[in-house]
Amino acid sequence: MENIIKFENVSKSFGDLQVLNNLNMEVKDGEKLALIGPSGSGKTTILRILMTLETIDDGFVSVNDEYLWHEKSDGKIIPASENHLHKMRDHIGMVFQQFNLFPHLTAIENVKQPQTLIKKKSEAEAKEKAEELFNLVGLGDKINHYPHQLSGGQQQRVAIARALAMDPKIMLFDEVTSALDPELVDEVLTVLRKLASDSDTTMLTVTHEMNFAREFADRVLFFDGGQIVESGAPENMFSDPKERRTKEFLKKFINNVN
Repeated sequence: MENIIKFENVSKSFGDLQVLNNLNMEVKDGEKLALIGPSGSGKTTILRILMTLETIDDGFVSVNDEYLWHEKSDGKIIPASENHLHKMRDHIGMVFQQFNLFPHLTAIENVKQPQTLIKKKSEAEAKEKAEELFNLVGLGDKINHYPHQLSGGQQQRVAIARALAMDPKIMLFDEVTSALDPELVDEVLTVLRKLASDSDTTMLTVTHEMNFAREFADRVLFFDGGQIVESGAPENMFSDPKERRTKEFLKKFINNVN
């Protein structure tokens, strides 16, 4: 498989706090990645950089063999224009911790609107796609409900449907269960498990749900201090991690870490 995402010597700081430190990372087309690690280790920043919500200080990020935060002009590499960023954004969808649904729109309107405004689909096309996705996320009977009429887990599933409606090549999930009551977590993770098994979309998820990461991911990356400390298949990372820092972190979640 070809690489669809590439970080080359990427650094990012917020004031005096360096959150990414000369990061190198590659993601293959169709790969499912779980990003784990302590808070502040740079995981969410990676997703926000890919979604063009955060700039980078140094290095290069490529998506689909094109620079993300740079572009080529007259043989030179220059900072990306807004037009370039807008074009690159079309490849990527993101689901956040908070659901960010429009409260005055019904669930189906929340999923239709981006399709008609951004993708320029007809009303009929957008409706057909939305209904298909509501069935996928198990909310076929809730399409005419407003966000306040839905549970947190249902709202997050609407947010997932909205992101999928844009047909992204890459899906980013940022701690999508962290704002949910514990009893609602699994209904969202069940949808993500199904997407991972049934879809060839590249997916990156930041999560503290280690059992989910084990089931979801082709590869797990453990971050600390803005760098990848360890990377491997889930069965290796969770049963026999090699690095001391990885073991220390995972022992908080898993009892039988060696």
